[in-house]
Amino acid sequence: MRPPRQARRPARLRIQIVGSAEPTPSVYRLARMVIRDAQPERDAAACAAVYAPYVTDSVISFEVLPPTASEMARRMEDSLAWLVAERDGQILGYAYGSSHRERAAYRWSADVAVYISRPNHRAGVGRALYDRLLAELRVLGLWTLCAGITQPNDASNGLHRALGFTSVGTYRRIGWKAGHWHDVQWWQLDLRPSEEGPPEELTGARGEAAAPPP
Repeated sequence: MRPPRQARRPARLRIQIVGSAEPTPSVYRLARMVIRDAQPERDAAACAAVYAPYVTDSVISFEVLPPTASEMARRMEDSLAWLVAERDGQILGYAYGSSHRERAAYRWSADVAVYISRPNHRAGVGRALYDRLLAELRVLGLWTLCAGITQPNDASNGLHRALGFTSVGTYRRIGWKAGHWHDVQWWQLDLRPSEEGPPEELTGARGEAAAPPP
């Protein structure tokens, strides 16, 4: 008898950061992937397509209807930063940072998330996007990043832990979807652990959410 066939894993990707002369040195090999700032008119439909299965086929997202391309473009415009990973013209995934809350004192904190198309899971795409996103948000002046993860999700928990996030608490039975209650664990990253403040005002963010409310 033949041994059972093993599932084929995605090829590791050689990463090119737009604006950098050389690919990022790492374990990534083979096909080149570009990480760049998203352009709403160009990328909204592709990002919506990446995100849709998270809405329709899982409880990772608490939305129940996938956003349209126009709605995704609006979210991109309102974000603090939005990045896409692209290979040969195809969007493999995206990551973004958005304001944590509307009230003024929260403006140095952001929520972050990353979504990867199914064929490109476990290929280093999420880590590469987050590495770039975290660096950009720090340059913009952010101090604290938060991520809410529906439980259980060992892969996402592990990614955030590897990037330095720590678990700060869990909302129990906070979302009802697919016939069940679900918990959301919150993770937090301090981008400036050695700085006391006061923080400087944010500059250069994509959306108006970066500006302090009146």
